[in-house]
Amino acid sequence: MPGRDRVRGRRGCKLRGTPAAVRATLTLMTVSDADADAGGRRPPRWWVALLIIAALGLAGAASIGGRWADPATAPTTPPPATPPPATPPPAFRPLADPPSGAPAPVASVDPLVLGGPVPEHGTRRFDFAGGRGPVLGGRGPVLRFRVAVERGSGEHVADFAALVQATLGDQRGWIGDRRRRFQRVSGSGHESANFVVYLATRDTADRMCAAGGTSVRIKGRVFTSCRVPGAAIINLDRWRLSAPPYVRARIPLSVYRQYVINHEVGHELGYGHEGCPKLGSPAPVMVQQTLNLRGCVPYAWPRYAGRDLTGPPVS
Repeated sequence: MPGRDRVRGRRGCKLRGTPAAVRATLTLMTVSDADADAGGRRPPRWWVALLIIAALGLAGAASIGGRWADPATAPTTPPPATPPPATPPPAFRPLADPPSGAPAPVASVDPLVLGGPVPEHGTRRFDFAGGRGPVLGGRGPVLRFRVAVERGSGEHVADFAALVQATLGDQRGWIGDRRRRFQRVSGSGHESANFVVYLATRDTADRMCAAGGTSVRIKGRVFTSCRVPGAAIINLDRWRLSAPPYVRARIPLSVYRQYVINHEVGHELGYGHEGCPKLGSPAPVMVQQTLNLRGCVPYAWPRYAGRDLTGPPVS
């Protein structure tokens, strides 16, 4: 049948992806043509054209409506939940703020004591600092001294000599009254010295002090430093561990070291032990601050505010 062949010819193209309204119109056109062939009459072409234009208009409107929909009426998809930030590793975790009104922690730059074991015994032989230092002070006779560190103490003679020299050359110290000067000389023995400043382990300090008639024992235990004629002997225990009054007051170890040098050299200069002149005032350097402050506060120097700082003599 010719009509059937024509219908197949028109419906033979694939209409994939064509809007539904257009497909409906094309189908109507095909059926109309088929009907026309069957009845012998063909419908007017103008109304078919109108149907095509209307179908294309509907398809375009649907496409535009889907692509440019009003944001107020368009369906919204909730955004995916943001995953919580990963917990930083402990090394980079920020520190918590201190409680309100609490002071921020301050790192200590100068220790109160040194950690680790302190050697009890040495070789009883000493290394002496070499070379000669400058004359310390402006007026007065020059008192020459040597500096020595016991072998086996774990301390360096150059470091010890530098601190002794700096302490005796400070204007707050024994040169501040301009009645004497100091100078460090070599330990080679080629130059005479008025006294020696020793750093010794507790056993050696005990032996040296006892030989000079001074005990450094407190309740049977070697504890303090001493002076014997011609020698200021610093106990290594105190050099590394300070003394209870200084530790309780949180005074740095370096300050206690200045005190013990000044105190023992003060004995060599002829000064005896003193008491506290006024409750809460700086302690004179000849107070036995290693044991008891007697109501004063720790202070490492013979002079305070440009004047000699002294207290009442004690036995």
